[in-house]
Amino acid sequence: MILPRVTPQDAGLCPQRTERLLTVLRSEVARQRLPGAVAVIARRGHLALYEAVGALDPAAGTPMRPDAIFRIYSMTKPGVSVAALMLMERGELLLNDPVARYLPEYAKQQVAHMVDGAVQLQPVRQPATVQDLLRHTAGLTYEFMGSAPVQRQYAQARIGSRERSNAIFAHELAALPLMFEPGTHWEYGRATDVLGRVVEVISGQTLGDFLNSQIFAPLGMTETGFFVPPEHHSRIAEPFARDPEGGVQMRVIDVRQPVALESGGGGLASTAMDYARFLQFMLNRGELGGVRLLGSRTVDFMTTDHLGDIPVFGPASRALLSPGHGFGLGFAVRKTPGVASMPGSPGSYHWGGMAGTTFFVDPAEDLFAILMLQAPNQREYYRLLFRNLVYAALDD
Repeated sequence: MILPRVTPQDAGLCPQRTERLLTVLRSEVARQRLPGAVAVIARRGHLALYEAVGALDPAAGTPMRPDAIFRIYSMTKPGVSVAALMLMERGELLLNDPVARYLPEYAKQQVAHMVDGAVQLQPVRQPATVQDLLRHTAGLTYEFMGSAPVQRQYAQARIGSRERSNAIFAHELAALPLMFEPGTHWEYGRATDVLGRVVEVISGQTLGDFLNSQIFAPLGMTETGFFVPPEHHSRIAEPFARDPEGGVQMRVIDVRQPVALESGGGGLASTAMDYARFLQFMLNRGELGGVRLLGSRTVDFMTTDHLGDIPVFGPASRALLSPGHGFGLGFAVRKTPGVASMPGSPGSYHWGGMAGTTFFVDPAEDLFAILMLQAPNQREYYRLLFRNLVYAALDD
């Protein structure tokens, strides 16, 4: 077993405080704010916590199970980022390569500028690079991040449709204007979806096939993919049908059937233990169980800040990138112990998914933690709650 189970105390966690984490999650279930969850804490290469609470399917009353399958949305991005860096290490791409080297339709992108209250399109001064895709500085956005003219064009084009192939998606996105000049602002968006297409072009494989053969199979992540086979449908975790706080409940993607778009930015389903293997691989700086997929210095490079003085573009992006953090190549990266409203060590890195899944890795503490749940409207609350409870349990 890659991650042997130990008591919390043996991993430097307080048993009572670790149990309190579960008590708090169970109380959220009892209040009917949380359908169910699977929580993982691993430290020093050992599992200190791996527990399920609540319901797998609240409509059916099915109990949550540790091997439940969750839609992980943007927790897909770190895996696709690893794929791109594996290609870099093989000499098949450079991070300063223009995206157009692999996707020619990106050679003539235009930027939307507001001039006298009207949108004017101008050719980009500096084309987006592969590094821009990895760090979300390529001028791309998400249609649900605001109502700017470019975001409205994304919505009108139904750019988030899962009915297009990765190739058609990338081609149609290239025809839409950019929010800003590449390399000048951080704006969370569809950059990793485009990166997934770059991986396909270079490798000659579909993104799903590349991830499966080059990352998931070598790491033993046997239950991670862009759709869930029928024999495992009974293990798919579901959200409440209605938002418990009365809001408009976000519809989650259907992972029961293959789809045309294998979204590098948000399409995967996975289990807590599969993702734990991925994070242990990251915490080990590119190796798991004798299998090395990335060089240790490349992992260090990925998980350091790549923004420097590049500002964050809009309010929705600022809400995602906490104060005191930068962004690496696929992860938010903590730069200072204070400033942010959540605990953590400098050098720790994290991200989450729109349906509520979240993780963080703290190399200084030799620690990672995962919370898998499907509660889209409450995702920010549970991310902060979980982070606070995990750090509170450290006891050495």
